[in-house]
Amino acid sequence: MIKQDKKESKNSGNNKIKSLYKIAIFAGGCFWGVEYYMQAQEGVISVESGYTGGCVENPSYEQVKSQKTGHVEAVKITYDSTITDYETLLRFFFEIHDPTQNDRQGIDIGSQYRSEIFYQTEEEKIIILGVIAILKNKGYQVVTRVTEAGPFYLAEAYHQDYFERHEGEPDCHFYTPRF
Repeated sequence: MIKQDKKESKNSGNNKIKSLYKIAIFAGGCFWGVEYYMQAQEGVISVESGYTGGCVENPSYEQVKSQKTGHVEAVKITYDSTITDYETLLRFFFEIHDPTQNDRQGIDIGSQYRSEIFYQTEEEKIIILGVIAILKNKGYQVVTRVTEAGPFYLAEAYHQDYFERHEGEPDCHFYTPRF
């Protein structure tokens, strides 16, 4: 009985830690660049590249690239909410891609490269709209879509940690202070 209580207590601690982890889903052009920059942010636990926002289950890169699925290249960010928060990550996201470009980022052109944020709660939606309002007040013509999150499908293994494995830096994304 005592051993079971210790085990339950240990699992309760793990559940508390996991409950402090939150998810953010952002799309801002090629997921390699967004992943690269987001992985370096304090409080970020992991960043996974994938596809979301479309109508095909478990799409492949080739299907998404065809622009017939409605999906966008996106990243799912797991972060520790005791170290960073949603708004901090969101503001940084707006500084590593150009939210004024429609269906493209730099040389990457197509609807799968659109700027889009997928919210999971009404609180996130309010934060997103507030940050977009700040950018618009600064004169940016933001075209970033704000969409309720749906299924997120992991991209193929060769897309994960791309720049880490290829020892490079993105040429598809650049840091630009906007706030």
